[in-house]
Amino acid sequence: MIEHQPNRLPLLALAIGDPAGIAPELTAKLLADREVADAAHLVVIGDKRVLDRGAEIAGVRLDVATITTADEIEPWRTVTLDLGHLDPSSISLGTASSAGGAFALENLRVGLQLAHQGIVGGLAFTPFNKSAMRMAHPGYVDEISFIDSVLHTRTPSGEFNILEDFWNARVTSHIPISAVADLIKYDLVLAGIRFTYENLRAAGFEEPRIAVAGLNPHAGDGGNCGHEDEREIGPAIEAAKKLGIRTDGPFSPDTVFLHATRENFNAVLTMYHDQGQIAMKLIGFDRGVTLLGGYPFPICTPAHGSAYDIAGKSVANLGASRAAVLLAAKMARGNRVDWHPIHSPAPRWVDGSSIPCSTSAVDVVSQEVVHIKIESSSADRSARQDSIRVHNEPGFEVREGLGDGSSIGKEWAQ
Repeated sequence: MIEHQPNRLPLLALAIGDPAGIAPELTAKLLADREVADAAHLVVIGDKRVLDRGAEIAGVRLDVATITTADEIEPWRTVTLDLGHLDPSSISLGTASSAGGAFALENLRVGLQLAHQGIVGGLAFTPFNKSAMRMAHPGYVDEISFIDSVLHTRTPSGEFNILEDFWNARVTSHIPISAVADLIKYDLVLAGIRFTYENLRAAGFEEPRIAVAGLNPHAGDGGNCGHEDEREIGPAIEAAKKLGIRTDGPFSPDTVFLHATRENFNAVLTMYHDQGQIAMKLIGFDRGVTLLGGYPFPICTPAHGSAYDIAGKSVANLGASRAAVLLAAKMARGNRVDWHPIHSPAPRWVDGSSIPCSTSAVDVVSQEVVHIKIESSSADRSARQDSIRVHNEPGFEVREGLGDGSSIGKEWAQ
């Protein structure tokens, strides 16, 4: 098996967002940021010309290799995966367009595929513009629905807004406020508590505490302001407690964040979008991160939007985008990644015995990110059809065979 050292950096995909907003500028600033460089290697996905324009706006010089296919990705270096799919001169800064929306959607799609295939350990993206994305893809609702369509999954998923170690989750999200009350039911609230708990645990919180907001003023005020709080939300909280989840509420919506911050809760579960978003953005607009949870790899983005009003002015604040990448890197460190690609002929040991790996997986060890790239040997191919070449970063050690108990000390074919 391949075991890496604790200082191994994770490899993340970074999809460039809307080209008419601040996304290219922020992407360039991320590549020039020392804290980001110390936390992860990146595969920047987009068009190099768009990135170059972002670097010009940001006033930074980038020294990043450019590749054109995923086969060229290596886990120990930062690169730009140039899709060559948008001439920035065709985009007007500050204006939503179908071309800009298609650009962002394709970058996201490729990043999701790289993560789904195990080539990267997580995904971050700079801000999208939903109007532009709907121009390009009329059926587009939000990032989660698009991600589900790309990954062909229907697993429970949802958005978390995060400020450092303080989280906000919500029971309902991108729906009209007029539809919220009818959806606040026991089952959905309990599912929201459990989903929040599971994702907090996955992020490293051992015994997370969750404060649950009520729906109505004063959490219903004993029925004077509505009945959802006592009939649906309260019983869901009690059921969660019986499952061993440390949760409390329902708190009055106007004071739930005061309770949470003063009483050391790790998260607030709100009933609808703006009930939590207003508070979180007021507390830390320039630091807020959106985590799209429920997937086998972290997906993070800054909580703010594409900021058309300041596009091209070199004033975009990097704080939230940096925090998004750092959170994805932190979570990816605990995310198992089987990184191939493996090309035919089938890889074998020097003695000719088969190495048990395929185009779909390479067995790995530990909860850290582990990478290996196996290629066909280019030397004397006709005489050595069964040979392979393993390219490892210095500091790696081949401890055992991959998955079949091969003895320690076997050598790779050279």
